Amino acid sequence: MADNLPCNIIEQVQTICDKHGNNPGELINILHEAQHLMGYLPEEMQRVIARKLNIPVSKVYGVVTFYTFFTMTPKGKYPISVCMGTACYVRGSEKLLEEFKRLLGIEVGETTPDGKFSLDCLRCVGACGLAPVVMIGEKVYGRLQPIDVKKILDEFE
Repeated sequence: MADNLPCNIIEQVQTICDKHGNNPGELINILHEAQHLMGYLPEEMQRVIARKLNIPVSKVYGVVTFYTFFTMTPKGKYPISVCMGTACYVRGSEKLLEEFKRLLGIEVGETTPDGKFSLDCLRCVGACGLAPVVMIGEKVYGRLQPIDVKKILDEFE
């Protein structure tokens, strides 16, 4: 069933909706702001938004699942994104991804049991000259090889 959101989060989500005039046309902006509160959009948060905007939950869910920026699962404290754009892929990003999966013991879209790391792929960071590229949080790591992965993870210990 649904997660139980803290009252202060529910109030903040409702305030975000009010700020946008409870206008369904502002759904994407509302979802961006709401996701910023907890780092993801749990089912109960989507229900609160649907009620405030007077739209079906299925419409909110459809937008959340259509756009890759939105997520319904909590990210790790350090979200790892491996670029799979053409330049990065050609220069070995798939091997980097395999090494992250091996060392963390998780698959793409998952979070480590301790909540420390989550693993995802993205299409292009816009740093093709540094390919292959990995982002951890806001920090960009470039020109990586699989041998570098353990060293990078150790920085977060």
